Amino acid sequence: MTTRCGYVAIVGAPNAGKSTLLNRLTGAKLSIVTPKAQTTRSRVLGIMMRGESQVLLVDTPGIFRPRRSLDRAMVAAAWAGTRDAELVLLLVDARARVTDETRAIAGKLAETDRRCWLVLNKIDLVAPPTLLSLTATLTELARFDETFMISAATGDGVDRLSAALAAAMPEGPYLYPDEDLTDLPERLLAAEVVREQVFVQTQDEVPYATTVETERWQERKDGSVRIDATIYVLRSGQKAILIGEHGARIKAIGARARAELETVLERKVHLFLNVKQRSGWDEEAARLRAIGLKDE
Repeated sequence: MTTRCGYVAIVGAPNAGKSTLLNRLTGAKLSIVTPKAQTTRSRVLGIMMRGESQVLLVDTPGIFRPRRSLDRAMVAAAWAGTRDAELVLLLVDARARVTDETRAIAGKLAETDRRCWLVLNKIDLVAPPTLLSLTATLTELARFDETFMISAATGDGVDRLSAALAAAMPEGPYLYPDEDLTDLPERLLAAEVVREQVFVQTQDEVPYATTVETERWQERKDGSVRIDATIYVLRSGQKAILIGEHGARIKAIGARARAELETVLERKVHLFLNVKQRSGWDEEAARLRAIGLKDE
């Protein structure tokens, strides 16, 4: 039996649908998804098995113009994901056309020797003539060996992309057990699920001013797990918003995060959340390392 295995990096501007595509290809929720841009902050590996191929999909943060240490670390993580990849997918939100961010990413890909495929996402929301025009514009910016048109949300076109990815991987042994779905540690996964609910249930600058760290992970004799997580915010006003009147907001965040974790971990979860103000956490190397980032 000949097996195939290789890395595929998914890059694109914020909110292109990279995390949705990763989850769709692997058939599991490995990367958090919200309607807000810049949700993904660190590299997430998803493992897709198809036939005799193991495709190691690297979901990366959206690439944008960085301002803070956190921003620089996110962009660095995105480009780092392409370094060892056999193949790079440039995922483009077809509704957004060719933005300055997408143009810059395509230009940088054109300077590399990596194989690149163009993937137009959200095609269910765009007229076909627009897709043809968009493809023509993007192929003038960089060389793409293949072009795919998909909807990661509905699954339209994803099976064709999945089959092509499996066939494109080089021959070689699997790098992970074939039952694994990700290399993401459970402690970091728990923190990400909590952060997803912060994004979903709060508005404006609050979600972008928060980070979540799993402080304690205790296995219980009955098979359940106790998870203690801290949500750090930049300012006291953000802390008040997260807690809510009589603690209503933090209770709702905890309830939904706990339910999601029980589905992902397939066992009972006891989740305890704490909110702390820590001014400047987004410039602290220690905080960045805790969420899997490094300020370069």
